[in-house]
Amino acid sequence: MDLHQRLRSRGYRLTPQRELVLEAVSSLGHATPEDALGWIRERSGGVNISTVYRTLELLEELGLVKHTHLSHGAPTYHAAAAPEHVHLVCRPCGKVIELEPRVVSPLVDTLQDDVGFAADVGHLTVFGQCAECSR
Repeated sequence: MDLHQRLRSRGYRLTPQRELVLEAVSSLGHATPEDALGWIRERSGGVNISTVYRTLELLEELGLVKHTHLSHGAPTYHAAAAPEHVHLVCRPCGKVIELEPRVVSPLVDTLQDDVGFAADVGHLTVFGQCAECSR
């Protein structure tokens, strides 16, 4: 189901702003609301940060984007169509590395088996130091 169909099925209409926000997140990969606004303003005027935040919340409710926290600031969004992944964030340089969930499957399995906890791997972010900064 595409954006237009998902919006209409929930009683919303497709607006240029909603299309632009989804396109920004899809194009940027990992985007904060501020990143998305910057991308949008390069292409169109008349969109403010509150519109971006509201639209991102709606797009997440519709299952079109997901968020995670890659820093202490605003959440970072990526397209829900992107493969599920775990984030590694280097504190010194800010580099974000994406890994397949299988890398953390021993931890996820242990959490499930030992305490009955089902981990949401898509929100998992591990902070540390990348190989380049460790040298």
